[in-house]
Amino acid sequence: MASASSPFPLPAALPEDLARIRDHWNSLKRGDAAMPFWDDVKLSALQEIGGQLMLLDSPLDHPQRFRFNMVGEEVRHAYAGNLVGKFIDEVPARPPIDFLAAQASATVEARSPTLFAGDSRDGGGRPLLYDRLLLPLWGNGRIEMLLGGIGNMRRG
Repeated sequence: MASASSPFPLPAALPEDLARIRDHWNSLKRGDAAMPFWDDVKLSALQEIGGQLMLLDSPLDHPQRFRFNMVGEEVRHAYAGNLVGKFIDEVPARPPIDFLAAQASATVEARSPTLFAGDSRDGGGRPLLYDRLLLPLWGNGRIEMLLGGIGNMRRG
């Protein structure tokens, strides 16, 4: 039986800002670990692109839910609201967080980075293109948090 491919595969090359986030994530891995620990993440190392970052807690397994822990200024501005402390399913799914719950679940299930290539419409019906990277972070014997970044956000 063939193995299933990820519904959110990483391309061979990422946009520059997202590549920096992934490279930071890779630099935090201990030894042969497949992913870094959540408490090793230093957002200050990514301060130039901090507005594009987000951290998602994964506090519940059954049912699986994700909560916004930190949301950068550019993401808040694009979404037009403060998301911190809210679960993904408590906010309307619109760019740049549309399909975020599905991507977060796929990231946890695959135990590896995922990329969502957004091709949506903003509130005024104008095309909005962006990429969203999610990276798993280990803690307490499970994937406890996801590091995310929004890149290439532009009007189509």
